[in-house]
Amino acid sequence: MSKQTDDFFKNIVSHAKEYGFVFQSSEIYDGLSAVYDYGQLGSELKNNLKTYWWKSMVQLNENIVGIDAAIFMHPTTWKASGHVDGFNDPMIDNKDSKKRYRADQLIEDKIDRYEKDGKSDKAAQLQQDLDNALNADDLARLKTIIEDHNIVCPISGTKNWTDVRQFNLMFDTQMGAMADGAEKVYLRPETAQGIFVNFLNVQKTGRMKIPFGIAQIGKAFRNEVIARQFIMRMREFEQMELQFFVRPGTEMEWYNKWKETRLKWHLALGSNPEKYRYHDHAKLAHYANAAVDIEYDFPFGFKEVEGIHSRTDFDLKQHQEYSKKKMQYFDPEINQNYIPYVVETSIGLDRLFLTVFANSLVHEDLSTEEKQDSRVVLKFHPAIAPVKAAVLPLTKKDGLPEKAREIMAKLKLDYNIQYDEKDAIGKRYRRQDAIGTPYCITVDHQSLEDNMVTIRHRDSMEQERVAIDQLSSIIGERVSWTNLLTQLI
Repeated sequence: MSKQTDDFFKNIVSHAKEYGFVFQSSEIYDGLSAVYDYGQLGSELKNNLKTYWWKSMVQLNENIVGIDAAIFMHPTTWKASGHVDGFNDPMIDNKDSKKRYRADQLIEDKIDRYEKDGKSDKAAQLQQDLDNALNADDLARLKTIIEDHNIVCPISGTKNWTDVRQFNLMFDTQMGAMADGAEKVYLRPETAQGIFVNFLNVQKTGRMKIPFGIAQIGKAFRNEVIARQFIMRMREFEQMELQFFVRPGTEMEWYNKWKETRLKWHLALGSNPEKYRYHDHAKLAHYANAAVDIEYDFPFGFKEVEGIHSRTDFDLKQHQEYSKKKMQYFDPEINQNYIPYVVETSIGLDRLFLTVFANSLVHEDLSTEEKQDSRVVLKFHPAIAPVKAAVLPLTKKDGLPEKAREIMAKLKLDYNIQYDEKDAIGKRYRRQDAIGTPYCITVDHQSLEDNMVTIRHRDSMEQERVAIDQLSSIIGERVSWTNLLTQLI
């Protein structure tokens, strides 16, 4: 990571804290590693991103419905899914720092450094070596790669490594009042299995016909060893997943369709297309016959934001075997019973949050010949902005606050609005720029006479004079979900 990109990433982290987007969890107790809390503005942005995803999946598609499955599931669920036996990461410890790392991520960081240093051939060869080792589950080879490329511990700076071994990522706990009779259960490491075990319930009660999808947003938990890259990798995180059930033999057609659909969804937020790329998996999961990641170019390199996987019939077939319940669908069009194939789209909400934040945070130089000036602005798409508009009386007297409060009382019924009367109007504009508010409404002395106010536009900083009774329709048109969703149809 260059100094410039490193500084930008530090700016993202500090800006997120300073303006109430993201805090370190339990910070007054020195924090909890790889766990974060969303503040007053962060929770608003996060909820808006969930709403955008839910509307695009469930509201726009008549053959997709949503559920909300429990976090706790019968422990046999995770035996059937393969998580009990196979949900592992290759871990390595540094004997000097006593820190534990994912071996593959240490190597990936080295690949990124090679690319940034202009050593693309070396990066490509290292990537190939890593892929071969992962495909062969060759843990000894992973350690050899780390040693051959002089990869050191970021903390101690030494190469005093242990052997690489597998580490299960599931959290477990006890369910039951009595310790002797308690049952071992797991915090779910993914939300997908809650969809699979409810496949028949949803299909029958919703009278769903193949192809159809089940969507879900929910928390998942993984005992990630490394706390790194802010909210990129956390122990408690949120997923937005779609499991789309299709007729066997049609899965690749749907896989390619969802691959294109999902990238289009990201770009509709106003992101730079050059910041995104597809990355096909070199090593497929045991349940997949095709897999691709949508990656975003973060300050620390291209990383996965969303995965699209063709999961075949593995999950439903496994649950049929372990539960002894038939997970079949009768297809009247071909007069056959079969276990459907599944195409999955899975996006990490926290990673999406970081993507949107990184894409929106801009430092603008507004200097002129007369004076030096600049601003920091979050250029969120208006539909997902945490605060839609701020109402600002020009002064704290002469009836202006009362008029501003009157305007706010009407607007807050439909939109999240802030009121601010402290400091000069220029400072207040800058504060709203820094939290991504699309519109500022200034109430001045003339407003008391003509019932008109000034709207300032965040991105252009242009101002226009409008009637107070038109404010709701003007703001509503500009922050409407329709502006986003129409780009997806």
